[in-house]
Amino acid sequence: MLVYALTIFVSAFLLFQVQPMIAKIILPWFGGSAAVWTTAMMFFQVSLLAGYLYSFCSIRYLKPRQQAYLHVALLLACLLLLPISPSPSWKPEADSNPTLRILGLLAATIGLPYLLLSSTGPLLQAWYLQTKTGVIPYRLFALSNLGSMLALISFPVLVEPRLSSRGQTTVWAFGFGIFAAACGMAAWRSRFGMRAQAQPAQAQPAPAPRPTWGMTLLWMSLAACAVVMLLAITTHMSQNVAPIPFLWVLPLSLYLLSFILCFESSRAYDRRVFLPLLAVSLGGVAFAIYTESANPSLRWAIPVFTVALFASCMVCHGELARIKPHPRYLTLYYLMISAGGALGGLFVGLAAPILFDSNLELPLVLVACALLTSILLWNETIPRFGNVWVVRLALTLCTLSLAGYLGYREVQAARIYHYSARNFYGSLHVRDDPDSETTTGIRVLVHGTINHGGQLLNPKFHHLATTYYGERSGIGRTLRAMKRQHPSLRVGIIGLGSGVLASYCRTPDVYRFYEINALVYKIAASQFTFLSDCGANKQVLFGDARLTMERQADQQFDVLAVDAFSSDAIPVHLLTREAFQLYFRHLSPNGILAIHTSNRYLNLAPVVAQHAKDLGKVSVTVDQEEDDIDYLFGTTWVLVSASAEAFQQREFDKAAELSAIDAKLRPWTDDYSNLFEILK
Repeated sequence: MLVYALTIFVSAFLLFQVQPMIAKIILPWFGGSAAVWTTAMMFFQVSLLAGYLYSFCSIRYLKPRQQAYLHVALLLACLLLLPISPSPSWKPEADSNPTLRILGLLAATIGLPYLLLSSTGPLLQAWYLQTKTGVIPYRLFALSNLGSMLALISFPVLVEPRLSSRGQTTVWAFGFGIFAAACGMAAWRSRFGMRAQAQPAQAQPAPAPRPTWGMTLLWMSLAACAVVMLLAITTHMSQNVAPIPFLWVLPLSLYLLSFILCFESSRAYDRRVFLPLLAVSLGGVAFAIYTESANPSLRWAIPVFTVALFASCMVCHGELARIKPHPRYLTLYYLMISAGGALGGLFVGLAAPILFDSNLELPLVLVACALLTSILLWNETIPRFGNVWVVRLALTLCTLSLAGYLGYREVQAARIYHYSARNFYGSLHVRDDPDSETTTGIRVLVHGTINHGGQLLNPKFHHLATTYYGERSGIGRTLRAMKRQHPSLRVGIIGLGSGVLASYCRTPDVYRFYEINALVYKIAASQFTFLSDCGANKQVLFGDARLTMERQADQQFDVLAVDAFSSDAIPVHLLTREAFQLYFRHLSPNGILAIHTSNRYLNLAPVVAQHAKDLGKVSVTVDQEEDDIDYLFGTTWVLVSASAEAFQQREFDKAAELSAIDAKLRPWTDDYSNLFEILK
């Protein structure tokens, strides 16, 4: 028993340790988008299905000795692939949908090791069942999920803050070697199956009934609902805060905790507790995703989302545990659960961006969870709720009320947008808002839930810089000061948005915009006039800014503005020491680097100040308070230059202050970053 338990625990730990690790390593290659994690999760779910399918086919079609020899051979092949290190050749060359490239990268880097790790749980449980009579292996499934949860919790708390990416892959490779040795021992012990413990025919138990197609469909539906809820809530939180491992790990840990509780003890899932909690939490999420312009305070938003996720997963997994089959059909059961998970991952990762022009998967899964619960309880008589018809009426009313509310809010939201589109990088909307300063209002670009620049609709005011880019903002002061000193400017801008910064251009100037999302350019060119009104020598360069600038010759920019956001999340790889070294390679000797650090949840200014100090530069912070003018926002820009003289212009008088240095903050590099420590 010990060798099987140890192998399953170690495999699960490694399986879920590698998920945030590999996703964080490749995140900078694909623009730092939150969708990288969603795509990686889709790969993990499909790979889990492949591992379970391998286990199912191995147990069903191979003799015990053949199973052992095949598995040992694959383990040896995996050892030759260590340590895992993604090849730089997978970096995207230009703008495109990177989904297939991410899937190919993950398959080439961790495909075989991940498949074997994911197959370990059901395969070793089946081996244990073959070598022992009368045992119930389901508790090993709970042990597997315990190892997974410990891996996830330890990554942001212990691993990420202390080890570089290279150190993480080295330690993981060492752990895989331990797993391979233990798994090989378990395979050797199981190679003879039941031969040594064969029993007389009369002692054999009666055959267990085979699960019906309806039951297997129910297994898949419950598993799929839990996974879609996991991914939809994770995407919502990481897109509107930051794509950081902590916000990946927290929901996934709760998802696994529900597995542990439900499969460890039948008493853990109590319908009297979790069904009312599910009803309340689904309503809470339905309220949260629309209140305060879909930007509720983290103080209550994260608890609401995480409680809803946990309640949903407890119901889905608790009901799965209630209807689990005889151990004879263990591998089929796990296969259907993994198939449901894979379908949920494919729906969120592949289908949703194609089918919807907004993030509809979250409201849809709320309704699906309520509907699935109604189906499960349709023929149940719940104490204190009267007969079965009372229960049915209550379930129907609750489900229809939730669906009606969500449908109404989605229709209302859709009406305020006159343009909506979605791709790998998220959902983009254009709407016209009223404005007290003008008679015609302002047209704004919204990415996720965040305003990404706007243009006044009155043609007389088209040229005015708005939102975060007004003349008193950090970037506004910088461009005005440099324009006064130079008859022509070379300006680089990372992040196009609606193109507001093009309003500062003059005919002799050179403007270069770096934009990873071609859809943003399409909207900026068709829905706004900043680009068309700009008479400068302008060009939009597609692809990740880091990768594009690494391939370029020195640009000698007088001003380089970093204003790249995905909803409210800034790509971390644009704020590392290596990124700053690249920026100053492209800046002129007296040029200014302007970093937009405005953020609801992250205190980014100390990160920039730390890099400036380490590189021997001077940094100042320009905080612009909320303006009485509606179309101008409060902003924070950190400006960095080689000399303090750059900030001794009148445009910076009384506005720029030397940036504060946080001595406790460890500098960010391409090999290390930790957003958890700068959460506000």
